Amino acid sequence: MTKKVLISGASVAGPALACLLHRDGYDVTVVERTAEPRDSGYAVDFRGAAMRGTVLVDERGAETGRLPSEAFAGELEVPKRELTRILHRITSGTVEYVFGDSIRAISQHESGVTVRFERGATREFDLVFGADGLHSRVRRLAFGPHEGAPRHLGLSGVGFSTANYLGLDHAGLLQHLSDTAIYLFSAGDADRLTVSLSFATSSPALDRRGRDEQEQAVRAAFAGHGWQAPRLLTAMSQADDFYFSSACQVRLDRWSRGRIALVGDAGYCAAPTSGMGTSQALAGAATLARDLALADGDHTAAFSAYEAELRPYVAQNQARGRQTAATFGSRDDPAG
Repeated sequence: MTKKVLISGASVAGPALACLLHRDGYDVTVVERTAEPRDSGYAVDFRGAAMRGTVLVDERGAETGRLPSEAFAGELEVPKRELTRILHRITSGTVEYVFGDSIRAISQHESGVTVRFERGATREFDLVFGADGLHSRVRRLAFGPHEGAPRHLGLSGVGFSTANYLGLDHAGLLQHLSDTAIYLFSAGDADRLTVSLSFATSSPALDRRGRDEQEQAVRAAFAGHGWQAPRLLTAMSQADDFYFSSACQVRLDRWSRGRIALVGDAGYCAAPTSGMGTSQALAGAATLARDLALADGDHTAAFSAYEAELRPYVAQNQARGRQTAATFGSRDDPAG
């Protein structure tokens, strides 16, 4: 009998897992609270030699040094929203997508999982996967309201793209002052400049606010800054790929409970400062699907293998995320 699985979240980890599980014979449903595929986020998950030219600058824009080649590196730039669109496009004909709804309650029993939705009818599934991000509802419902709550690393910021008016070519510029940082780089598209404006914060509360309030916070943090800041603040308001997030991590003792498992940021967010969010989401989906196939559908064995294989990789990425946040004036203990 074909196993029915539910995946909560249609960003990267969810559709990637959906694609792989459908290939392996599962009947897959993806539920997403937004009305359409997510269209936010930008890729910084580059590894290789493309960003060796990242230059450090002071408040006047004068060069003060260069980052080591492994600090910010890569050979491929794919904006996250483009990756999300690609994943949705290749799965939309074979996977059931339910947009504009979310999970209200989860109840496990011996043979499956009963899921109540905010809008749709109650349904039964064999397995449920939480790929619903940093503030995962699946994690809260299945693991408890406070377990693995996001740990703020003392930093928030906005990302967007604009015209490459600086003419950067597989290179970057980084200005880091006491509690703010501007990072500019261009990799895959010579006409596009990717911008990151980060600043110290005491909580991730701004993540849940509207764009207007987020922009106000960014403007306040960079008020009076010179160099590229005035031009970038203007570009921020005009950007159609505006994305705001705080540097937070999710650290859990386990990523599954019964027939429910977490994948991507929902289970082990490493923070944007790790530069590995998208890579972790894809690696997690691939590892989970492979272990389910190797275990011939035995979810208990598969979930155990999935965690054993992936946890060292996640631990390394989370350590990198904490270390980078600390260098940007984080108010959080990097070892915490």
